[in-house]
Amino acid sequence: MARSPRGYFALVLHAHLPYVLSHGNWPHGTDWLVEAAAETYIPLLNVFRRLIGEGLSPRVTVGITPVLTEQLADDRFRREFVSYIHLKQGAAQDDEAEFTRRGERRLADLAHFWWRYYEDIERDFTERYHSDLVGAFRQLQDEGHIEIMTSSATHGYLPLLGRDTSVQGQVRLGVASYRRHFGRGPAGIWLPECAYRPRYEWERPVGDGGREPELRKGVEEFVAEAGLRYFIVDSHLLAGGEALGVYIDRFEALRRLWEQSQQGMVREPTERTLYRAYLASSTGEASKAAAILARDTRTAIQVGSGEHGYPGDFWYLEFHKKHFPGGLRYWRVTESQSDLGTKAPYEPERVPERLREQADHFVDVLREVVSEQAEKQELPVVCAPYDAELLGHWWFEGPEWLYQVLKRVAQDEVVQPITCGEYLEVAPPVELVRLPEGSWGQGGFHWVWLNEWTDWTWRHIYEAEDRLAAILEEAPAEPAGSLTEVLAQLVRELLLLESSDWQFLITTWSARDYAENRFSMHFEDFQALATVAERLLRSEPLSPADRGLLEMLGQGFSRT
Repeated sequence: MARSPRGYFALVLHAHLPYVLSHGNWPHGTDWLVEAAAETYIPLLNVFRRLIGEGLSPRVTVGITPVLTEQLADDRFRREFVSYIHLKQGAAQDDEAEFTRRGERRLADLAHFWWRYYEDIERDFTERYHSDLVGAFRQLQDEGHIEIMTSSATHGYLPLLGRDTSVQGQVRLGVASYRRHFGRGPAGIWLPECAYRPRYEWERPVGDGGREPELRKGVEEFVAEAGLRYFIVDSHLLAGGEALGVYIDRFEALRRLWEQSQQGMVREPTERTLYRAYLASSTGEASKAAAILARDTRTAIQVGSGEHGYPGDFWYLEFHKKHFPGGLRYWRVTESQSDLGTKAPYEPERVPERLREQADHFVDVLREVVSEQAEKQELPVVCAPYDAELLGHWWFEGPEWLYQVLKRVAQDEVVQPITCGEYLEVAPPVELVRLPEGSWGQGGFHWVWLNEWTDWTWRHIYEAEDRLAAILEEAPAEPAGSLTEVLAQLVRELLLLESSDWQFLITTWSARDYAENRFSMHFEDFQALATVAERLLRSEPLSPADRGLLEMLGQGFSRT
C-alpha cells in the first residue's frame, strides 16, 4: 500500500448455500453445492491466484458462511464433486456427438468447450487446491491477500428469531466454526440478508398473542459480545437513518413489527454518507457498538441487476436455457426479455470485448464516485457487496470481469482495493449512529422472509425455541452420557430449522416444495429428538429406537 489514493474500493463477496449434503441431489440438493464450487468458488480462487501471479494483491473481503464451510470441508462433498465433474464431462461428449451428427458445428464446438472447462476445473480442484477449497481460501488469507468474514451458523434471519439466546447461539457458533477452519478469530460478520434489528421492546410477530413484549438486544450487541468488529448494512439503513418499510401494508405481522421498531427512534438531522464507516449502537455505548460499512448504490446496480447491469448483456451465456439430459448451456442472452425458444447460440469469441468495456466502465464509475466523495471527506470507501454465486454461477463471465476490474483498480492512482478490516484501520469510525430495522431484501424490511406464505414457519421456530429453552433449563449444567449427545443434536436441528433459506425459497418460488419439505422434516426431527431428551431427563434409558434416530440425524449435519 505504498501509493496514496484518494479513496478505496472494498469489494465484499458473500458465499452461502443451505445445508444440502445427505438431502437429495437433483434438481435440489447436493447439485447446488457442487455447481457453485465448479462455477464460482474455484473460478474465484483462480482469479485471486492469477492476480497474485502477476504481482498484484486482490484485497477482497470474502464472506463464507459456517454452514457452507462445513460442507466444503466434508469428505462427502469431495466425492460428490468429482462424480459431478465426470457426469458433466460425459454429458459434454454426448452432446458433441449429437450436435455433430445433426450438422450443428457451433453447438458441437460449444460442447467441446464445456468438456475442456470441466477438465480444467477438475485439475484445479484435485491438483492445484488438493481437494481442499476451505484450505485454499485460508491460505489466501494467511498470505494477506483476502480477508474472510464469518456469518451466523446456518444463515439464520437474526431480527426475527424469537429469543436472544438463539441470536447469540447463531453468532457464537459462527465464530467457533471460523476459528476451527481458519485458525484465527474473524474480524467481521456477514449478517444474513444484511438484516438488522436495534434494541427495543419486541413482540413476536406471529403466534403467542398473550405474550408480553420484552426488551431485546440490538443485533450489534451480539456482534460486539462475540469479539467481532464490523458488519455490512444496506444503504437505506444508513442514509438518513430511515428504512422505507415497504410492503408493511401487505401483511399485518410486518406492520406490527414496523410500529414496534419505530418507538423511540430519533431521527438525527445530520446527513450521513455511504462512503465512510460508523459505529452502530442501540444503546449509545461504544462498548456495545460495532462498526458498519454501507452498500454503495451506484456500483450495486451495475452488477446486481440482470436487467440494467452487466450480467444481462446480450452476448453473455443465458442461465435459464439448458440442453437435457446433461443440463449444459449453449445459448446467449440474445435479448433479456425474449422467450427461451428464441435464444441464439453462445459465441464465446464475442465476450472478451464486452468484458473489457464493462470493466473499464465499472472502474470509471468507481473513480467518479471516489473523486466526488474525496471533495467532501478524507479517504472515502466504496463498499460493494454481492452474492458470490452471482459471479460464475448466475453470470458465467463474472469471474473474468472481476479479474479485469481488480487488475485495473490495483494499478489505479485514484482508487485502491482494500479489505473491510484494513479500511477500519486506515479510517477508524468515531461517530455512533442508531440504525433502523431492515434488510437488503425487496422492500428493505422483512417481507421476503415473513409473509402470508411463511408465517407458519416462524410459529414452528418459536415453538422449537421455547421447547429447547425448557429442556435446557431442566438439564444439569454439565450433562453426561447420552443426554450430551441428544442435546447437541437437538441444538443442530434447531439451527437447521432457523436457516433463512427456507423462507426465501418459499417466497421466491425458487424451490418452494423442497424448502417446505426440508423445513417440515427438520421440525419433525426436532420434536422427536426433544421427546427423547425429555425422557432422558426423567431418567428413562435411551432405547434402541432412540439411538437409531440420533445416529440417523447425526449423518445430516456436521458435528460442529
